[in-house]
Amino acid sequence: MIHRRRHAFVYPGIVVLALALAALIPAQRAAADDPPYFAIKGARIVPVSGPVIEDGTVVIAKGLIAAVGKDVPIPPEAWVIDGKGLTVYPGLIDALSDVGLPSATPAQSAGGAGRGAQPTPATVPAQQTPSRGPEDRPGTTPWLVGADELKPDDKRIEQWRNAGFTTALVAPTRGFFPGQGAVVNLAGERASEMVVKSPATLNVSLQGTGGFGGGFPNSLMGILAYVHQVFVDTAWYAEASAAYEKHPNGANRIPYDRTERVVSGAVRDREPVLVSANSANQIYRALRMAPQWNPRFVLYGVQEGYAAADAIAAAKVPVLVNLRWPERSRDADPDQEDSLRVLRFRDRAPSTPAALAKAGVPFAFYAEGIANPKDIVRNAGKAIAAGLSADAALRAFTLSAAEILGVADRLGSIEPGKIANLVITDGDIFNEKTKVKIVFVDGQRFVVREEERPPQRGPQGPPMGEVQP
Repeated sequence: MIHRRRHAFVYPGIVVLALALAALIPAQRAAADDPPYFAIKGARIVPVSGPVIEDGTVVIAKGLIAAVGKDVPIPPEAWVIDGKGLTVYPGLIDALSDVGLPSATPAQSAGGAGRGAQPTPATVPAQQTPSRGPEDRPGTTPWLVGADELKPDDKRIEQWRNAGFTTALVAPTRGFFPGQGAVVNLAGERASEMVVKSPATLNVSLQGTGGFGGGFPNSLMGILAYVHQVFVDTAWYAEASAAYEKHPNGANRIPYDRTERVVSGAVRDREPVLVSANSANQIYRALRMAPQWNPRFVLYGVQEGYAAADAIAAAKVPVLVNLRWPERSRDADPDQEDSLRVLRFRDRAPSTPAALAKAGVPFAFYAEGIANPKDIVRNAGKAIAAGLSADAALRAFTLSAAEILGVADRLGSIEPGKIANLVITDGDIFNEKTKVKIVFVDGQRFVVREEERPPQRGPQGPPMGEVQP
């Protein structure tokens, strides 16, 4: 039940500070009948950054969390939500996603000017244009930024939000340097209202695609050599450009290269470099090579992390774990027998988060390839069944994700001054019978309606990152 409070009120110091911060930040568009102040009273509050608060109150003021605690004063004009029997969590974060992005990345140019690159015609898919060598920059578009591709009318945004997700790292996905990720909140009529941090990451994929039009690179060795060369070129470009800008007279100018300019800028700004690695061999390979490219890198995929957790911990590298656990394709030949290694991988993959937690590796969750966002939380339940604590699972969806993505000062926990991204449920968030009742994004209230039972799920296709025999 929601009702207005009307009485005299004096804010304590911490609330005044939070409201002052709120006044300096433009408020997000709210529903027509919603006020700028809310209070969720008498609920079980799970801040993540501190102990659980029973029968507590959260005050929201102009999109920010103004106060949280056992007995906090409520603004006179706040709409009060009766929290009896409800639990309040920080909004969940999908740490790598294409939600809100076009379903297919537009045809991409082969590379930057000044390196002999030939642009790909807009009407010709990139993979149909043969590459003549590394200077063609195949599959390399680091200048693409998720924030610039956002489509606020993507129906998946509401689906993710109804499942409790308030934030996502969205990034282009095609190619070896597909682009840069942006942290966005999952509400807003315009992209400008959704962006929390952009750019936030530089993404690198080491997954082969069989070559681009039969050209370079078409093997794992070629991919690794190509990615390494781009970073070497980038380091040279940054050094040479700085030297030229300091003493341009009498020196040959540096040829303009968009790839090198953007990648060098990302490295200079200390953006985390996301490097794909799913199997144990890929993880070990990335741990050897990625430090040469950028000391601040994050592994993603990591479903066979149970076999490499100690090595990841020794390298002090955070990871993003894909929650689409490997499974046999429904289209697979029923007479074909899988190898012992593949069977072991399918069985043990959900134990990876527990192994990472035991080794002290910071990790977060993402959901590449999962069509139904409710399956994301269900799959986290499989990790809990495999030994991960529920508290660690919740942290991976909230504060750990925010820390890895560099936004923990504004997201990931229920604390005064942070963005009011909250999920209100009628029970434990990892219980399959629990329902999400209300979601707040940037302090804007969304009531989740009961959905009709969906039809039985169809085939999802082959799982991401299946370990080959």
